[in-house]
Formats: sequence, C-alpha cells, structure tokens
Amino acid sequence: MSGERLLSFANRWFTTSVGLTVAILLLSVLTGFVLLPYASPDSRLTGLWDSICSAAGFPVRRSAGDVIALDFAVSSAKLNETILRNPPAESIGRGATLAQQCAICHGPTGISRADSPNLAGQYAAVIYKQLHDFKTGARVNTVMSPFAIHMSEQDMLDLAAYYSYLPSLPESGAKTVEPVPTIVASGAPMRGIAPCGSCHGGIETKEGSPWLNGQSAVYVKSQLHAFAASARRNDTSQQMRNIARAMTEDEIDAAAKYYSSLQ
Repeated sequence: MSGERLLSFANRWFTTSVGLTVAILLLSVLTGFVLLPYASPDSRLTGLWDSICSAAGFPVRRSAGDVIALDFAVSSAKLNETILRNPPAESIGRGATLAQQCAICHGPTGISRADSPNLAGQYAAVIYKQLHDFKTGARVNTVMSPFAIHMSEQDMLDLAAYYSYLPSLPESGAKTVEPVPTIVASGAPMRGIAPCGSCHGGIETKEGSPWLNGQSAVYVKSQLHAFAASARRNDTSQQMRNIARAMTEDEIDAAAKYYSSLQ
C-alpha cells in the first residue's frame, strides 16, 4: 500500500481534481454573472459590476436615458367617486340623449341583444373608465373607439350617470343558474388567481371593476381571451392579464357561462 498522503498537493490526482473543480467554478461564475447577462436581448448593462449585481439579484442604477418607453397607451382614467356616485339630474338627462347613439349595440334600455355588454345599472366608475380608455387609446375597439374619441369629459360623465341610473333588468325568458364554479368562488391560489367574485361582485367589489351578472357569455369569454393575449391592456397593473393567462380554457368557459346565467 502506498504511503503517499491522499489530500496533499504532492498527490497528482488530488492536484488535478482541485484544479478541475476550480476551473469549473470559475467558468460557471463567468458564464452566469458576465456572459449570460450581457447576452440578454434587452440588456442595458454598462459594465462588469452591473453585470454581476444584476445576475445576483441586486438593483442596478439606470440613467435617465435607459428608461424604456411603452409602445402602447395605458389607462390614465382618474375615478372621482364623489362626482360619479352623486350625479345631478341634468347629467342623467344629458346622458339619456347621448345614449340614443349607443342603443343599436347596448339596447334602448341598456340591455344588449347583440352580445355587447349590458350597461343598465353598471357602476358609473366602470362606464366612465372604459369610455376614457377608448378615447385615449388605452383600450381599442373598431366600434367604440371612433365613438369615444370625440366625447368630451362631460359627455363621458353624463353617459356614466345615465346608465348607472337605469335598473339592471333581467333578460327575457327563464334561465337556469349555473353552479358556482370554483374559479369564481375560490379562485386558484396555487396559480395566483383570486376569486372572480372578490372583484366583480358576489364576495366583494373593486373600484373600477364591472359587475358581470347577466353579461353575455360570448362577451365575457372574448374579453378574457383578449386579456390573455394582451390584445386588451387597460387593466390596472396587468391584474386581469395575469389572471387570464393563468386560467384554463375550461375555467374561462365555466366563468362565462355562470355569469351569463345570473339575472
């Protein structure tokens, strides 16, 4: 048996093993902390230290010229609940006149027969925000955008006042209410999905979020698909986009059918 010490630099096998380990470690550090951050398509790193900090998860100081401009409009609607919740009667009357041009899609009493959203009884803040977003381009629709672009601030407030004043009438014909889907009642916490009812009524409501009871299943599904594909981007902090992307097609279908079945 050899008397040569195993853990000794005099042992060539030990020296070779240590050398290879150190080489692999240095190569890994170089790749992970320098090469990969620089290879990132959106990398704006200016030096080795920035690269190391970025890879380690530390914030990197940016200059004013590094700010990335969005290539689409975001919602800038400011919801003044004092005005929206207590509109004067004159505002409701003006809104009734303006709403005549909306009747072909949203119905003469705010109840649609064309898979457009029902507006009767909808929260004034919701109607105002959507009109404002259509006007500014934060939300785009081939029918609504041309209508909204010429509206004044007062026009939008008047329409919001009128539709929120109308009673939310049930659609004609008896309906069978669908069982409450899990995605509506409980969400999917493991996927970061809050219950639909926590924002859209049933459990709680969130300012600026519409009630969905009685809305067309076709409309609800189309909007969820639009959020998932980022074709609609006027949600606050991408909340609806993140939720819709995480929902399965069965969950989207179940939520749409359930809300459509409600009076």
